[in-house]
Amino acid sequence: MEIVHVSAECYPVAKAGGLGDVVGALPKYQTKMGHYAKVVMPMYRTKFLYDNQWVVDFKGRANLGGWYFDYTIIKEATSKLGFDLFLVDINGLLDRERIYGYDDDVQRFVGFQIAVCDWISHWQHHPDVVHVHDYHAGLIPFMFKYCYRFNNLAGVPTVLTIHNAQYQGWMGWDQSYLIPHFDEWKSGMLEWKNTINPLASAVKCAWKVTTVSWSYLEELRYNSNGLEALFEYERGKCVGILNGIDTDVWNPATDTFLTNHFNFETATDGKQKNKQQLCAQFGLDAGKPLIIFIGRLVGEKAAEILPDVVLSAMYAFNNAISFLILGSGEQHIEWRLKQLISHFPGSYNAMIGYNEALSHLMYAGADFLLMPSRVEPCGLNQMYAMQYGTVPVVRSTGGLKDTVRDMGDPDGWGIRFTHPSVGDAMHAVGRAFEVYQDKTHLNSMRKHMMQIDNSWENAVQQYIDLYKSIK
Repeated sequence: MEIVHVSAECYPVAKAGGLGDVVGALPKYQTKMGHYAKVVMPMYRTKFLYDNQWVVDFKGRANLGGWYFDYTIIKEATSKLGFDLFLVDINGLLDRERIYGYDDDVQRFVGFQIAVCDWISHWQHHPDVVHVHDYHAGLIPFMFKYCYRFNNLAGVPTVLTIHNAQYQGWMGWDQSYLIPHFDEWKSGMLEWKNTINPLASAVKCAWKVTTVSWSYLEELRYNSNGLEALFEYERGKCVGILNGIDTDVWNPATDTFLTNHFNFETATDGKQKNKQQLCAQFGLDAGKPLIIFIGRLVGEKAAEILPDVVLSAMYAFNNAISFLILGSGEQHIEWRLKQLISHFPGSYNAMIGYNEALSHLMYAGADFLLMPSRVEPCGLNQMYAMQYGTVPVVRSTGGLKDTVRDMGDPDGWGIRFTHPSVGDAMHAVGRAFEVYQDKTHLNSMRKHMMQIDNSWENAVQQYIDLYKSIK
């Protein structure tokens, strides 16, 4: 099958979160299974762009309302990512360093989608499926079906994967002129609650809709930032497919970011060496249980409770526990986390920002990973942690609930709690502190979780079966 993935992110080209990891892995594993998967995304001005070789694949011209623009499609010359990668360049729109956060993001992503549709409309054949990811590509199913310019694409099957329904790309109707001329009778396929909603439009127009875990699919029916009724109505075409992780990248036995490699049989010694390296780097005591947090410091991740969890734990356990935090986000959370550094030397530290190499070392060297998320459609961090023998301490929501079994259950390997609150998180930290004292139990959990298969192979087959069902 020929599969075209359209996304705003793809690791290692440009990544802001789990979306980038998924789009960087899924097509690679589809290609390994004998399919022709490709990714098309904006041509941000990133290090990856300047470090690699490119060839021009197509040049075209389109318009965004009254503004006519030229666009160029370039292709990575060597397929080094395991699939064909195409970038869309539009001068004045996509030639930026960052993925998101500009005042004209609406115009940027609408222009990107128009260019993708125009490019595919010029092909001499049709792909078997166009797989769009989140709202940044959410208008494509509508454009295929109802924009006059792309009538020849109306029969091309489209699949939408929702990685996070909190972000929907809202546009006022005063911006409808940006969308190529369409059948006015179909304007309801763009609308949700008196605004143009690209994510809602994709749910309505795509042939199939997937979410990145089974539990998240159910949660969307009662917690989807205003789209609850839509997900209830469209539930018949929605499917939950749990993400996998790229074990070529996330493997403690071969991880290129680590100097001390290990597997499930050598995890005790290997993790201790990584822990000593990590603790030496951040001035922490390697003899204490180490709990880490890696992620965006935002309310969705319940990151605002982290400072109080750290404070409470230090007093409750008399500084006999360590925390290390890596992330960035809301300034008041960053400020509180930085203020705590001087209060608990040897027991707490934080790096504001993101560092891919450091995140690998943290998974390898930590004892526990804390994820108190309010919303977690799938979550990849907990699966990375399990791969590296780091016990996940997670709130029971979305994909966290689907991938982590509490240690109180038979053959359980993680710690789960119910509410994204300081009290519930502290109770879970207390359980982590207790199991750390029982090294036999801890090592048994590590050995078990490291042998769980969270790779992409099973998920890829489910996607292929889904594509075949709509051809």
